[in-house]
Amino acid sequence: MYICICNAVTDSQIKERVAQGARSLRDINKDLCIADQCGKCACAAKKVIQLQINAHSL
Repeated sequence: MYICICNAVTDSQIKERVAQGARSLRDINKDLCIADQCGKCACAAKKVIQLQINAHSL
C-alpha cells in the first residue's frame, strides 16, 4: 500500500528499512525521501514504523 503518494513510497519499503535498522521517520527519510513534499503521509509512516518495531520486539 502506498504511504507517500508524492514519492511513491510503500509500507513494504518502510518495513524493509525498519528490518535493516531504521527506527525513526528521519532514518527512513535518508533513503526514501518520505514526508518531504506535502507532509501528509508523516503520521501514517510513523505508525507503520512503530508497528513494525513492535512486531520485531515480540
